[in-house]
Amino acid sequence: MFIAVDGGDGAGKSAQIAHITSQLQNRGREVAFFRDPGDTPLGDALREILLARKDLAICPEAETALFMAARAQLVRDKIRPALAAGKVVLVDRFLLSTVVYQGYAVDGDAESIWRLGTRLTGGVLPDVTFVLDCPVDVAFARINRTRDRIESKGADFHRRVRDGFLRAVADWKRFEVPGKAFIVDATQTPEEVSARIFERLQAEAPELADA
Repeated sequence: MFIAVDGGDGAGKSAQIAHITSQLQNRGREVAFFRDPGDTPLGDALREILLARKDLAICPEAETALFMAARAQLVRDKIRPALAAGKVVLVDRFLLSTVVYQGYAVDGDAESIWRLGTRLTGGVLPDVTFVLDCPVDVAFARINRTRDRIESKGADFHRRVRDGFLRAVADWKRFEVPGKAFIVDATQTPEEVSARIFERLQAEAPELADA
């Protein structure tokens, strides 16, 4: 099974990914975790450009191309082999992030980004995506480190990102995107968020949650 955890910056993805990994491993499942972008030589190099290089002006179209390249390599080198080996694949962000950050948040063509991403991944997309949602001011208060290039784009941009995630999930069926996506209220405690995630995971894949 392929699971993605997504949402705005500061929504608590890292904590929930760690909890999901622990819970699945406790149930005897082998979990392969990856960052998107990252976890291949190309992906790590592009991650540095996309997130750390605040001196670079990168337009949304160029950002889309760079994220897509990193993702295509990740799918070929890591995700496909892990799925073939019977592992549960868990990713921090995936195609939905590009659809939102480089599509909805800048009035880009979200549908075209979906189509391009589906083609470049060979149709390898998450079975379930959990979108952690919380107000931007709450999310920003949780970021206790230097913000990266995209996190530094400002509150107005990130409000459009939040709205973009909500719109993207609402548009899921209209765009005929494979798999399912669920909004999770990330203003709750980490324990409450984890409980909501596993309730949904149990409903969608009881063989994982109850193993």
